[in-house]
Amino acid sequence: MSTVISSLFFFILALGILITIHEFGHYWVARKCGIKVLRFSIGFGKPLWMKKGGADGTEYVIAAIPLGGYVRMLDEREGDVDPSELDRAFNRQSVAKRLAVVIAGPLANFLLAIAVYWLIFIVGTVGIKPIVGVVAPGSIAEEAGLVQGDVILEVGGKKTPTWETAVIGMLDNALSDGEIVLTVEEGVSHNIVQHRFPFETIPDDLNRGGFLDYIGVRPYRPVIPPLIGKLAPGGSAEKAGFQVGDLVISADGKTIDDWEAWVDYVRARPGKEISVTVERDGAQVVMSLTPVSLESKEGNIGKIGAGVRLQKIPEELKSLVQYGPGESLYMAVVKTWDMSALTLNMLGKMVVGDVSMSNLSGPISIARYAGYSASIGLISFLTFLAIVSISLGVLNLLPIPMLDGGHLMYYLAEAVKGSPVSDQTQLMGQKIGIAMLLGLMVVAFYNDILRLFVT
Repeated sequence: MSTVISSLFFFILALGILITIHEFGHYWVARKCGIKVLRFSIGFGKPLWMKKGGADGTEYVIAAIPLGGYVRMLDEREGDVDPSELDRAFNRQSVAKRLAVVIAGPLANFLLAIAVYWLIFIVGTVGIKPIVGVVAPGSIAEEAGLVQGDVILEVGGKKTPTWETAVIGMLDNALSDGEIVLTVEEGVSHNIVQHRFPFETIPDDLNRGGFLDYIGVRPYRPVIPPLIGKLAPGGSAEKAGFQVGDLVISADGKTIDDWEAWVDYVRARPGKEISVTVERDGAQVVMSLTPVSLESKEGNIGKIGAGVRLQKIPEELKSLVQYGPGESLYMAVVKTWDMSALTLNMLGKMVVGDVSMSNLSGPISIARYAGYSASIGLISFLTFLAIVSISLGVLNLLPIPMLDGGHLMYYLAEAVKGSPVSDQTQLMGQKIGIAMLLGLMVVAFYNDILRLFVT
């Protein structure tokens, strides 16, 4: 299966699961509240498949555009209602029932994330221990006192068994408190110490590993041989004659000891010819290579379209995160809460301008992440599914007309003032909501297209 087809397949699969769960939340609570459901649709537009079922003759639909869904309920505002069924119309229900129906969709997404994390924690997932590698001179990390070999034990009082949890914890600390608090085990003395340092700004792009680069840290990794593991079709490396299995020995006469040194050498020479010596089948081969020039935050960098042959992770660097069923449920709830708070924090910082809008992702980026996570394994894809489910839940609770949060805002206002919000106000809110959503979509698509050319 090609990369594009794989990404598209897993994108549709992930969206199908997330939308179905979200809409089922609305549907289930509506039925429990005695509201008549006319249609349960996954997707918008022309129905591709339809079936009627149940005593109410509810239409179950799969539609052509898989970018959302809806549950249509009996409602006097959308058409005539038989007098015998007025008590089953959505608009005739109490504020509490309408609030319950609306909030059930996002809540279902959070419950899905909890269920997925619970499964992941029971099965167990292997990560990389957060051991500090290179610390850039003059960086935030150096000023904080971090040195090579330190092991990050906790961030903000929360344990960090892997680099993933450490980075998420630091981001959460920085966004919430403007300060990062690290508890580390020193690599030389093994003393447990705490480092605190203020964090006033957030890097523009957190989606490309920018956070660790920004604070000046590279995770510790064993020496990785500069062995070519894959080649991009039509890339500079393939055109120069590189083959999978080639071991890079030197570049312009300079010995290349590991993959990181090779990457740094290439990145520093955009558009410049490099004489490369590789070992192939026991013989040395000399080739001329010219990296293409790509724009990045650091300026122009070189890229040749080659990847490293993956090595097994040494056992001493692995960290198994696994719990029993009961503790897994608790940790799943905590993880979902933490990720929800981080997502909300990020959105809030975007609104006030502290975090760049370049961190918004649209369907193209999500599709790429879906395909990539699935290619790594089931646990990786499930983790992706949980994160997107949380994002969907948080976004739908924002007080934006057209979203669930906008309806919640109207119903809460109705509960306070004792009467429904006027049709005129709701119509104006819909126009504002549509404009805001279209604006977000434009930014997200722009970011997606930009990433296609930069990454």
